[in-house]
Amino acid sequence: MDEKKKKISFIINPISGTQSKDSILHLLEEKFDSDKYDMDLVYTEYAGHAVHIAAEKAKEGVHAVIAIGGDGTINEVARSLVHSETALGIIPSGSGNGLARHLQIPMDALKALEIINIGNIDVIDYGKINDIPFFCTCGVGFDAFVSLKFSQAGKRGPLTYLEKTLLESLKYQPETYELETEDGTHRYKAFLIACGNASQYGNNAYITPQATLTDGLLDVTILEPFTVLDVPSLAFQLFNKTIDQNSRIKTFRCKTLCIHRGKPGVVHFDGDPMMMGEDVSVKIIQNGLRVIIPTHAEKDNSNVLQRAQEYINGLKQINDAIVEDIAHKNRMILDKGKRQINRLKKI
Repeated sequence: MDEKKKKISFIINPISGTQSKDSILHLLEEKFDSDKYDMDLVYTEYAGHAVHIAAEKAKEGVHAVIAIGGDGTINEVARSLVHSETALGIIPSGSGNGLARHLQIPMDALKALEIINIGNIDVIDYGKINDIPFFCTCGVGFDAFVSLKFSQAGKRGPLTYLEKTLLESLKYQPETYELETEDGTHRYKAFLIACGNASQYGNNAYITPQATLTDGLLDVTILEPFTVLDVPSLAFQLFNKTIDQNSRIKTFRCKTLCIHRGKPGVVHFDGDPMMMGEDVSVKIIQNGLRVIIPTHAEKDNSNVLQRAQEYINGLKQINDAIVEDIAHKNRMILDKGKRQINRLKKI
């Protein structure tokens, strides 16, 4: 390697998301700025592998480590880069891409690579839930429960997540939580409690819509028990960035949050589930991670009609996925029927 060039390592999760990584590899060959940087490429081989790879790269003092994957891969890479001089870069290729979307990193791999080539760096906050780092959101309750079911589903994508959400929401029972902050203690019966460093889960679902990555505060959203009549407005407001205006929602900001619940259960951090005890501690750490971001990130000035259109576009994507899934199942049924007919012809 040319010692005058900055060194960049790319970590690829080959199984994240729903798309092949081959096209991204071709882009790296053709569009990566090799005059400015030296590159190496490493594939993850198991869950948690990116943590170890990124830690080694940070020790080597590389300029940046680029995560090619979803929120789980980004979490693994980022947690090994906190409080180091090595920056995180993202080429999003997961199912939700929450942190990338908040940072306004394009979902298009070529445009994301162009941002990496430019190399503009900012410093952001991150959070910890029982000392496990998260960079986007964490929480307890229904969203954590669905994350667990989603991780066990064996396939990825918005259709699987929608399916698990709809099925589990019919039988999930809200819990009572005691929340302790620097400002006091309160009890809530809640469907979920979400803590946001960034504003969204992913897929433009804004659960903590006012959150920023540089204010040193957690944005907490509490969804209280609701009826089926509340679902349409909650869904619409989740995607048009106004869920904090719903009467079933309580929000506040804090630096530290202790969640006390009646029994151990699942939590999630950046969409990954984990079992934890009755007491869950969440806190924010300021200025902990260097991140490559767009040079001119635009302010979100979209109006309600634009957000509504984004929501409708999201529903269209889900509808297209459902249609494709039905068509696939129908093809399987037809193929099975043809095989049975062929067997009967041979009798």
